[in-house]
Amino acid sequence: MIKLGNKKRSKWIITSAWPYVNAIPHLGNLIGSTLSADVFARFLRMKGEEVVFVSGSDSHGTPVLVEAKKLKVPAEELAFKYHNIIKELHEKWQISFDNYTITHNPTHIEFVQKMYLDIQKNGYIIEKEIESLYCENDDLFLPDRFVEGICPHCNFEDARGDQCDNCQKLLTPIELIKSRCAVCGNAPVIKKTKHWYLDLPKLQDRLKKLIEQNEIIPANARQMCLNSIAEGLPERSITRDLEWGIPAPFKGANDKTIYVWFEAVLGYVTAVKEWAEKIINEPDKFNYFWKDPSTRTVYFIGKDNIIFHLIVFPGLIMAYNDNKEEGEKLVLPYNVSSTEWLMYENVKFSKSRGIGIWIDDALKLAPLDYWRFNLIYNRPEKSDTSFLWSEFDNTVKMLNDVMGNFIHRSLTFIYRQFNSSIPKRIDLDEIDKEFLLKINTISEKIGNLLEKFELRRALREIVNFGREGNVYLNDKAPWHLIKKNKEAAGQVFNLCAQAVYALAILLGPFIPNTSNKILEYLNINKTLEQLTWNSIKADSLKEGHKIKVPKPLFQKLDVEELIIKLKNLREKRKGEKDLVSYDEFKKLDIRVALIEDVEKVPKADKLYKLSIDLGTEKRTLVAGLAEYYNVDDLKGKKIVVLTNLEPRKLKGILSKGMLLAAVEGDNVSILIPDKDLPPGARIE
Repeated sequence: MIKLGNKKRSKWIITSAWPYVNAIPHLGNLIGSTLSADVFARFLRMKGEEVVFVSGSDSHGTPVLVEAKKLKVPAEELAFKYHNIIKELHEKWQISFDNYTITHNPTHIEFVQKMYLDIQKNGYIIEKEIESLYCENDDLFLPDRFVEGICPHCNFEDARGDQCDNCQKLLTPIELIKSRCAVCGNAPVIKKTKHWYLDLPKLQDRLKKLIEQNEIIPANARQMCLNSIAEGLPERSITRDLEWGIPAPFKGANDKTIYVWFEAVLGYVTAVKEWAEKIINEPDKFNYFWKDPSTRTVYFIGKDNIIFHLIVFPGLIMAYNDNKEEGEKLVLPYNVSSTEWLMYENVKFSKSRGIGIWIDDALKLAPLDYWRFNLIYNRPEKSDTSFLWSEFDNTVKMLNDVMGNFIHRSLTFIYRQFNSSIPKRIDLDEIDKEFLLKINTISEKIGNLLEKFELRRALREIVNFGREGNVYLNDKAPWHLIKKNKEAAGQVFNLCAQAVYALAILLGPFIPNTSNKILEYLNINKTLEQLTWNSIKADSLKEGHKIKVPKPLFQKLDVEELIIKLKNLREKRKGEKDLVSYDEFKKLDIRVALIEDVEKVPKADKLYKLSIDLGTEKRTLVAGLAEYYNVDDLKGKKIVVLTNLEPRKLKGILSKGMLLAAVEGDNVSILIPDKDLPPGARIE
């Protein structure tokens, strides 16, 4: 570890897990990755270290494509919509990224494709034909999260095709018991397909050594990985049969894309590359950080991502680094700081069931620093913890009663009794000396905890320091002392002012808004970003320094009122979700079409292939009407078609549009204009 007194600057790449862009993150997502990473990055910057802090939106994950198919919108459109929302929310949460990007960008795509060709050249990629699950209803192979079912290891009923959230075992879709398509819910069939695999068994011994020799990674993460290695690492498929993702660069891999977990983790590399080339316009900074063996890379993740960050990602780097010269190799992970689950009132977060708090709603309920403080104060570092409204109420009261009380009492007394000037010191007694020692050593104490990634304990020790300030004030009772000896009372508040300054710095990584307010009241003409961790001393504020009018930093909240407000937000959101705006409706291009020909689709009893005339063009539709209409009933009919829908393959036929019909139970009736309108007439 680097000691605080060491003047040599170290280089750090700080990262946090990439959220899928199919939904807004909840509080558990935030504390498990981005907020924890932000606290650590801010701390390092205040120490004067060289830091680049990056992350981004995981746009190619199967959850994104599943959600896009359910919403019937293009995956790219959905990805960028949520990326922009999440990026803006991170800014509101004051997550201090140097670059928050998205995996669907040219820098990332080009680097990933080139890296995999290098890994293939190094002999770590093999080809295999396998049996894979296929949904006949949706006419697509079902990789990863397109499949749900029962875990074969722990019998968890909602396991996914890539991993079980309950026992954390890595899975393949075909292993699941009673598997079902995540889009339509139907049982899939088995079909053969060809894929490209990472030869992890070839890297197994090196990965084991890497994990065993790394004394910094959490014990739970180390043991989980060593257990997986002991069982024998399988070859892991790099490619998928998906239309959305990075096209696989391997010869013969037509229509294959790179499995999201094999490219999203490389986003930690490409986000720094993009930052160097496009944000600061210093391309050499990429090699300066990523290819220097002394650089320390830290990954803040939830426990469900441990295997991918400590086995798959290092394995990719090892495979890529083979045959590379020194100075061209990517640096291996320094630490993977994983958290356990954050629950909500002892229940798992679930947006569909309205359980939990999402990060956009949280900011409508209470000030930002209340949330940041509460989440770090109760960070699930060693075991699963739960967000409890009663605990939230207690931490806000603690902020007010412990921290706010000490700071406000100290500064108000100085402002009123000493003409807003820091009083001078006289002779110190033992109580003064003891408190002075705590001020002089507190930054090293908290810094050592943060260097060990004990964020929760570090914040709790800061609160204890605030309590010690209150104890010191009460023991010295300067409001009585001032009546007999104003200089002696002044000395007490000199020390209290130094402690207030210390709190402003110590709280900086955790609740920066509050820290900046304290600095403003202290009349410090520097921002938090301009001050350093080592600036905490027993004489940080000189005698005679003028402070400003102090105001209370915190206020207590009515938690019952917040719970009601949250319920109202959920009801409002549900209502908004049910409504379609006029602008959204105008985007639909609905037109009259003439059915010119109808054919049955081979091996699909329910489907017809319709050849239609839209006036200015001819198109093909595939519609499930064979159970309800004869071929002759449809030929020559004028129907209503949604024309600007994303094309979709059904049974190998590209369907360009959707026929509109009314459905009630088993009764299906196609919509037919009641007047003789020409093909292509728009319906508005």
